[in-house]
Amino acid sequence: MPELNSHSRDRVYTHCARAVSAAGRESESLFLARLALLLFEQIGDAQACEAAIDAALHSLPAPSLSA
Repeated sequence: MPELNSHSRDRVYTHCARAVSAAGRESESLFLARLALLLFEQIGDAQACEAAIDAALHSLPAPSLSA
């Protein structure tokens, strides 16, 4: 599976963070679940999607007050 270069990763991360903020606290979980589903459909490989879910869950950063 192709990977993003660091510039593209930063740009996509920033766009996603702004979209989460725009969705608001009340809808952020729903937005993220919907986004994940749309991306999973783009990938089209259930095992790869499940592996990504597991990797994300096991590498969550500690919450930071500086963010």
